[in-house]
Amino acid sequence: MKHFFNRRENIVTEALDGLLQTAPVGSLARLDTYPDIKVILRGDWNKDRVAVLSGGGAGHEPSHAGFVGRGMLTAAVSGEIFASPSVDAVLTAIRAVTGPMGCLLIVKNYTGDRLNFGLAAEKARVEGFRVEMVIVADDIALPDLAQPRGVAGTLFVHKIAGYLSEGGADLETIAAAARSAADSIVSLGVSLSSCSIPGQAHSERLGADEGELGLGIHGEPGAERIALQEARSIVSTMSERLSAALPGDGDYALLINNLGSVPPIEMGLIAHTVLASSLAERVKLTIGPAPLMTALNMNGFSLSLIRLDAEREAALRSPVALHAWVPAVERHEVVVVPAVAVPGAQLAEASHDSAADRLIAAICDHLLSLEAELNSLDARAGDGDTGSTVATGSRSVLAQIARLPLTDIAATLSSIGSILSTSMGGSSGVLLSIFFTAAAKEYSDTRDMASALLAGLDRMTFYGGAGVGDRTMVDALDPALRALKAGGLAAAASAARAGADATRTMKKARAGRASYIGERDLEGVPDPGAMAVAAVFEVAAGLR
Repeated sequence: MKHFFNRRENIVTEALDGLLQTAPVGSLARLDTYPDIKVILRGDWNKDRVAVLSGGGAGHEPSHAGFVGRGMLTAAVSGEIFASPSVDAVLTAIRAVTGPMGCLLIVKNYTGDRLNFGLAAEKARVEGFRVEMVIVADDIALPDLAQPRGVAGTLFVHKIAGYLSEGGADLETIAAAARSAADSIVSLGVSLSSCSIPGQAHSERLGADEGELGLGIHGEPGAERIALQEARSIVSTMSERLSAALPGDGDYALLINNLGSVPPIEMGLIAHTVLASSLAERVKLTIGPAPLMTALNMNGFSLSLIRLDAEREAALRSPVALHAWVPAVERHEVVVVPAVAVPGAQLAEASHDSAADRLIAAICDHLLSLEAELNSLDARAGDGDTGSTVATGSRSVLAQIARLPLTDIAATLSSIGSILSTSMGGSSGVLLSIFFTAAAKEYSDTRDMASALLAGLDRMTFYGGAGVGDRTMVDALDPALRALKAGGLAAAASAARAGADATRTMKKARAGRASYIGERDLEGVPDPGAMAVAAVFEVAAGLR
């Protein structure tokens, strides 16, 4: 897999410096111990309260350095990618931030972290520092495991301890609250891919139709492989297992964590699905969805829950002076407000015409069957969504076909234009809406279908700017409509197919998304919009 980096050995230090350079001035600093010891600390820290320190291997960004700031961590100590920081690094961090009030170490339950943070704590105590350590083991993926892993639920402990420290609580109080919180957290992750480390060869262990449930945050294998399935089914499985592991009744906070490379649109869908699942009735606060504790570029997400009491809820709701943390919000229903009705809007009454019904349905059904093929063509010459866009419009027309005024051709054309403007989106939806709307106006005046459709084409090309030779749907639509007026549907279908095929040899697109694509990538690839137009005329002519 491909990555952006300079030298493999400098990735972590350069990334941390990038964080420091883009943080508000004076908010963060690092110790002058680079590159062997990598410690990020608050720029305003004066050791008058309990220091809260965490860390671990890099590759989990924004954890841990991204959570250094007022109200959360005092400092974070980083190792290399997926490697625990050394004892000396942790001890150096303790010395840098610990005053008379002492220091709390928050450690995820991995052997390397436990050993290195633990020995550093012992050495710090010998030097006279007051140090307590809390180990977080929130992963429920392997229920029989004696030492569960510490994963994204650790962030709850960071937030609670940081809140109490900011309020001036003593070390014993903070440590007790942190341990209690750690015992009240459950987490579970799922991914559709393993992660890849910059500078190392990557081998994907999952098949194209597989995912993993219960995998760790270092790319280690999951508890089980699962078949690729709807998000709803995956969330249902996770919800059942998390619900069974919840430590008691009451309200919970839910953290929805992106493990690295799930697109925001999918994380939004996941959040909606989780908040519609059986788990939702237990959730009072939500945090995310957001990348909070990632596993480099893992294509997965995790869910973490903590049982709430008054103190924990106050801690999670409290504001912090850092941008990586996502504020907690109370779970709520979607607010829906009525749209403003168009004044005087009148809809033509539905009417039935069996021939028109069959033709429209046949065209829409055929376009639906071409969805994958058109998307594949568009992926080579555009943004890969032509088939889906056309299919969305076709489904909307089919869904409303019984309400169309089919015996009134002008009103039908106008109605189809209205449906497409609402459902299709993008430039295609607008252009086709213009086409049908203008054609409706012309047909109402002339009662000549060929002339009406040419008028629609004229308005569409006027507003859209594309013409014959520009490698768009116009290359099929223009010759088809001119042939329709002169020779009928069979001639139109033949002209549309010839026009669509001609786009294969057009080296440069001058309109649409394909205009951003180089000639080499377009060679031999027909325009998907033109291919869709050709398919429509072939259906209308009875050739399909």
